[in-house]
Amino acid sequence: MIPCRETPQGILLSRSEEFEPSQILDCGQCFRWDPDPDGGWTGIAMDRRLRLSPQPEGWLFEDVRIDEFERIWIPYFDLDRDYSAIRADLSARHEILAKAAAFAPGIRILCQDPWEALCSFIISQNNNIPRIKGIVARLCAHFGENGKFPGPERLAGLSVEDLAPLRSGFRAKYILSASRLVSDGTVDLQAIRTLPLPQARASLMQILGVGVKVAECALLYGFHRLDAFPIDVWMKRAMDRYFPGMEPDEFGPYAGIAQQYIFHYIRSLEKTAGKNPR
Repeated sequence: MIPCRETPQGILLSRSEEFEPSQILDCGQCFRWDPDPDGGWTGIAMDRRLRLSPQPEGWLFEDVRIDEFERIWIPYFDLDRDYSAIRADLSARHEILAKAAAFAPGIRILCQDPWEALCSFIISQNNNIPRIKGIVARLCAHFGENGKFPGPERLAGLSVEDLAPLRSGFRAKYILSASRLVSDGTVDLQAIRTLPLPQARASLMQILGVGVKVAECALLYGFHRLDAFPIDVWMKRAMDRYFPGMEPDEFGPYAGIAQQYIFHYIRSLEKTAGKNPR
């Protein structure tokens, strides 16, 4: 656990390479956080608004008291997990993975609300991050109570026409399918937390429009199934080029964390002047 202390302004998390909001909140795992001009971040998670402000000594969780920090933000940011030990284990498995883990040591896998993550990654299909954020924001504004993310029961009785203000296109029918199957218990979000990964994936794929990639994203980022391994265009390219013949389970029980390191590393390097990790 990264050291922290309570101050009159909130909880101050000591500066550490193990926690870097820009690496955590801007890597495609969440859609309700935005950077601030001073280098901080403001977002909504677990039905709460939080501002993270940079301080010389670390990161301030503004207006947060210790009980809320322990109950909500330690689990959300996975702060009680030893990521340095995980990086050491992953680094021993492959040279490129070692470089990827060292490139962004401040990445952590968020433990988000399962329903919100599932719905958000349904919206993410064939979409870019600004547009995903816009659809999610409109979903909350139109159907959420006081801007909160609307639950499946709130959406289950709606029609595609009702969702027209979201401007979500073909994804509207997928949102409704998810809402109805979760509401009636066909897809049991609580059970998915502990089902074997193939069964958990199959349960989510009962939802119209949910394929393997969306299911894996929901499992990793919403259910905190750290053995899940989403593969999109970037990851397929990375696996083919740098890990030929390797299967996700060969990365071990923290394959999902390995995936995040690889995704961030390869995408960052390939976006800058054609750098090659080899």
